Amino acid sequence: MSTPTQSADEIREAVRDRYAQAARAAGGGCCRGDSVLTDDQRASFGSGRYEPAEREALPQAAKLASLGCGNPTAVAELHEGETVLDLGSGGGIDVLLSGQRVGPGGKAYGLDMTDEMLDLARRNAEQAGATNVEFLKGDIETIPLPDATVDVVISNCVINLSADKPTALREAGRVLRPGGRLTFTDVIADPDMDAATRADMAEWTGCIAGALTRDEFARHLASAGLTDIEITETHRVHEHAGSAIVRATKPAAR
Repeated sequence: MSTPTQSADEIREAVRDRYAQAARAAGGGCCRGDSVLTDDQRASFGSGRYEPAEREALPQAAKLASLGCGNPTAVAELHEGETVLDLGSGGGIDVLLSGQRVGPGGKAYGLDMTDEMLDLARRNAEQAGATNVEFLKGDIETIPLPDATVDVVISNCVINLSADKPTALREAGRVLRPGGRLTFTDVIADPDMDAATRADMAEWTGCIAGALTRDEFARHLASAGLTDIEITETHRVHEHAGSAIVRATKPAAR
């Protein structure tokens, strides 16, 4: 997979700046927030991927800052009492929904590297009265949680933004408990995505250029020690890419 000529740090800063701007826009009112979406983009990205009843129960700012290309909480099959981690939690929409599903005996963590998004997410959690959620600052390549402490790792259109996807996926596997599961929604690139798109930083921060192909995603998940890998496209988001549900499992301890 080709990448832009920028370094990993430059890519990270470009992503941070893009989503800090989205947080400020949402707080004033995956990947693209509703506040910066065109009408055409809303069919593929944003809070429109959630059921109306889910949206109605959430603060408006959480919906405006919705960054994803899907709804991982709808397909993660969360259970009462589980611990969930959302990678790249943005304005907190998936953390708040996860907290509702796992109940008072469970816990939902959100991890984000952008101060503006973390501030917005914490305000949204307070407004929603969510007491079993916590937002952590950090990179998805260095998750600030101990080994084997999470039952489910979710993510909504964020892995494609990482400049080091193999490490991000290894970290997801590390924090999963044996028998735990991973459920992502993310953009999957077609094998024939052109080099010009791949090299476009605007397309990278817009969740397209950095996307893995199906085979690359499966290979990196397997290298992270995960099994039962399933990648199912749900809808097209670009001429050369589609949104997909990605599932994998950490093998149970022998």
